[in-house]
Amino acid sequence: MNSCYDAKGNVSPEAAGKLTQFLASRGVRGVYVGGSTGEGPLQSAEERKLMLEAVMAAKPEHLTVIAHVGAITTRESAELARHAESVGADAISAVPPFYYRVSERGVEEHWANIMKASSLPFIIYHIPSATGFSLTKPLLRKMLEYPQTIGVKITTPSVYELQQFKTVGGPDFLLFNGPDEQLLAGLSVGADAGIGGTYGIMPELFVALYGAFKQGKLAEAQKLQTRINEMISELLDMPIYGAIKALMKMRGIDCGEPRLPIEPVREEHMPALHKLHEKLMQYIEQAGAKA
Repeated sequence: MNSCYDAKGNVSPEAAGKLTQFLASRGVRGVYVGGSTGEGPLQSAEERKLMLEAVMAAKPEHLTVIAHVGAITTRESAELARHAESVGADAISAVPPFYYRVSERGVEEHWANIMKASSLPFIIYHIPSATGFSLTKPLLRKMLEYPQTIGVKITTPSVYELQQFKTVGGPDFLLFNGPDEQLLAGLSVGADAGIGGTYGIMPELFVALYGAFKQGKLAEAQKLQTRINEMISELLDMPIYGAIKALMKMRGIDCGEPRLPIEPVREEHMPALHKLHEKLMQYIEQAGAKA
């Protein structure tokens, strides 16, 4: 889910709570706090804790909360894992350490120390385009020796890789599809659910797609994925994180501007964003969802 800031750029617990309730009311079953869209790597540990606390305070009982605790140091990651457990999060997740070229053994030890800091279930976050580290099947097999490892959030364009991770993990191992543009493809080869950056602005469409897939209505699911991808393609013509926040504001949740160096949208983008918002509302209505 999105990070939420006030007009001064500080974390806004009020907006974070409002966003949590908005997502839950649209049928979202879980939130991933502090990931890429959540700008976790751009926040201090205290800011990340504040954001998670705001989500936990606002969430309805049925909403699952996964706290992304990945940081460049093992010490900070472990601190965030302890905090996540203390406030009642359901699971923790982490990218591998980034910037430095850490070996597979180093990554394993990093994740192991995060798990030692908390008894919560652990979900690997595999996003090599951002971290420079690629999870291999041998390393995944090693990670499965740790009982807390329950799944992988995979953000790569390869649904084959997703399917292979599912095969290694087994039927009860959780696979979360990362790329929003291929949720349907991911579900079709074994993903259990999805976590993505544009879910916040159009949760109704993603919930409808998931429901259609589960009911075997593939033509309907394909139509929804096509409409989602149409929205995403237009967003990619702008600074996407800034555009997502602008659309969130149009939907009634002001999450502020993205934190620099992430580029905000500019006045020149607003006409296209207003048209995109209108289109989105039409698609939501056509999907039979409550806007």
